[in-house]
Amino acid sequence: MWFASPDEVRGRLAAVDYLADDGIATSVFLAGALGKPLLAEGPAGVGKTQLAKAVAQATGARLIRLQCYEGLDEARALYEWNYKKQLLRIQADGEAWEDIFSEEFLLERPLLKAIRSDEPTVLLIDETDKADVEVEGLLLEILSDFQVTIPELGTITATRRPYVVLTSNATRELSEALKRRCLYLHLGYPTPERERDIVLAQVPELPGLLAERLARTVATLRGLELKKSPSIAETVDWARTLLALGRTDLDEGVMAATLGVVLKHDSDQSRAAKELGLPRP
Repeated sequence: MWFASPDEVRGRLAAVDYLADDGIATSVFLAGALGKPLLAEGPAGVGKTQLAKAVAQATGARLIRLQCYEGLDEARALYEWNYKKQLLRIQADGEAWEDIFSEEFLLERPLLKAIRSDEPTVLLIDETDKADVEVEGLLLEILSDFQVTIPELGTITATRRPYVVLTSNATRELSEALKRRCLYLHLGYPTPERERDIVLAQVPELPGLLAERLARTVATLRGLELKKSPSIAETVDWARTLLALGRTDLDEGVMAATLGVVLKHDSDQSRAAKELGLPRP
């Protein structure tokens, strides 16, 4: 058992500065109790990746991360052979072909590394929606039985199932077959009150009133039609920026001068300045 109850999840994640609401705490508990992967889906910057990191930190487990991207293949996700080392061995010792397909020449990638781990492990499959559809087929096989077959070595089965978290920014629909194998958790942007609490957990030196003003300002920015809405991490960065500047209030001048901490497109800054009545340089 990874956690004894949702309440324990909430307490242990809070101890590593991740504030989980009831939905998050229940999903994290059930993923461990049922041994099922947890699919966390939502816009970028709402804490999906950080959730997996927090689970690993709270449980003292090893974190193994597979970062997905277009063009990711089995050789980068699962395993490949060290062809250079194999060729050198053949040239040096004249070994038979079958002798070079052994553990000595195997390069483990994140999925195989997680399956073979004999210690508590959190496997983070990050931004699954960026991978090609073919990778989903590979994930289906592995997440169904937590085993993989390497023709030269046979079938390798997990001796200790990892805690699996998949994240998706919902840039494309994942297959229903993959979703069926997972518990689903949608993460959206937090309420201003919850984001204030997150900021204070990460930046406890920040005055409470300033944290509340900051959270409400960010919520207003997210309500605008922006290319990229501020992430929770960027809100925390804004809080740290104000501390570094020695500011105790988020007035119009400070807001205009530091807007680049949370908005990374000029068009977004122009729109925000117009809507909030901020001066522009």
